[in-house]
Order: sequence, then C-alpha cells, then structure tokens
Amino acid sequence: MEIRHLRYFIAVAEELHFTKAAERLHIAQPPLSQQIQQLELELEVQLFHRKTKRQVQLTEAGKVFLQEAYQLLAQLETAVALTQRIGKGQTGQLRIGFTSLVIYDLLPLILRQFREQFPQVELVLRELTTSQQEQAIKDSLIHVGFAHPPLEDDTISYQCIDRQTLVVALPSTHSLAQTEHIYVQDILSEPLIMFPRYLAPGLYDRIMSLFQQRNIQPHITQEAIQMQTIIALVSAEMGIAITPSSLQNLQRSGVVYRPLLDEVPVIETAVIWQQNTLTPLVENFLRLML
Repeated sequence: MEIRHLRYFIAVAEELHFTKAAERLHIAQPPLSQQIQQLELELEVQLFHRKTKRQVQLTEAGKVFLQEAYQLLAQLETAVALTQRIGKGQTGQLRIGFTSLVIYDLLPLILRQFREQFPQVELVLRELTTSQQEQAIKDSLIHVGFAHPPLEDDTISYQCIDRQTLVVALPSTHSLAQTEHIYVQDILSEPLIMFPRYLAPGLYDRIMSLFQQRNIQPHITQEAIQMQTIIALVSAEMGIAITPSSLQNLQRSGVVYRPLLDEVPVIETAVIWQQNTLTPLVENFLRLML
C-alpha cells in the first residue's frame, strides 16, 4: 500500500463518484478505478458499493478505513512538518553552557533574541566553568557554551563575542569610593576578595597579573565561588574585588564600582562549539551572534 492509494481512496470516499474524484486528483478515471480495486484486493475487503459504474457508496469497512486513512495522513503530515523544522533548526533541544559572568548582561539578551526567532526550541542551560564547558562539549553534554579564552583544547572552535575591562568593587564607605577613577597602585595593599583559580584560570591570571607586573603579592583575605557572594562580601566591608565590568549590573547596597585607569587586561567572552558536530539548530544559534 502506498500513500497515493490513501489519497485516492479519500477522494473517492468524499466525492462518492469516480469521475468527480478523478477530476479532483487531476488523473483519468479508469486508472483511479484500477487503483481502488488494487487497494481492495490488498486489504481483502470491499470498500465501496458500486451503485453505478461511476457512483459509489462506502461500505461499513470503508467508513472505518476512511477514518483511519484521515489519521494516517494527518500523522504523516505532522511527521513531515516536524522533520522539516528539525532539518531547518527550528525546533528541538539546545543545551547551552555558560559561566556566571555572562548572566549579568550578555546571556539574557542573546536568549531573548533567540527565543523570539525560534520559540519552538527548548533551551537547557547549565552553569559551568570554562574548562567544564570544554569537557561537556567533547562529551556532547552541551551543544554550545559561553566561556573565557584561552581554551585548553585547540580542537574546540570559538569566536570572541564580547570584551570587557576590569573594574574595582569597593565598599561605599571606602575612602576610594569618592573618586571617579582608580589606579592599580591605589589598591595593591587592599584586602582582596577572589574566586579560586580553578573556576576561571584565564580571568584569575589576568587579575593577578596586575600585581605580578608590579612585583606585589596580593593580599587575598577571602575566597568565594559565586560572583554575587564576592560582591556581598564587599558590601560587608570584608575587602575589595576586581571584576569584569559586566558585574556592575549586579547592583547591591553598600557597593560602588570604579574603573581602573591603568592599562589593564581585557576579559574576553567567546561562544564555543564543536565544529564536527554542528547541527542546523546550533548553526541558527551561532548565526545570531557571529
């Protein structure tokens, strides 16, 4: 049995007339009659009562088969439409890794734009460090990630999409809070609140380079894993923090942010992916940014 047999049968069942059904299908009437006869032989059941040579009436078996034929064609159309949407990257599940830094400005904007264009795509988000994202990409646990170069694995493709400078987060009661700009020299002896290096080696090393270039050992008094925790500790006057500028969007009472006037390292954010596992869905996501 072929799909055309179902379409031919439905046309005859709805028209109850071979000539009208043939005109509707844009085929000659004799071949249509032959196709219906072949279908009845294959099913081993009579689908129509022949009232005349051209006019027919559905048998009880034909009435049941008509309903099933409707369902079969509807399922086929649904399958075709779904397959086409997946093939065009318009539906499916997209797993995205991200570091905590990108949630303060970059990631929400990208997600809103993507959801507006592809509302049928399910987005699954996982907060991961850069190194964890690299492994997750290789293990196919995520499709794309937002990480901070340099990457450890040179087989992973990436493209820089954002660059940030460093700023200083200070307690609002700090003497430097009243100045508009701060020099690195002004904060070398300040108690510093940092995150462990393993969370973001690239960012950690860039911040530490401010001290190393001046042969100063930083005075790290507190460590915290989450950026919001670091800012909370600054608010509690436990020290200062040096962070990417996007963290200024994390407003907290008792904290002010001031830019560094010196030439300071730039913090890059890149979208990362595995080139040999690109799908239309991933390509659509990348196309939004690249």
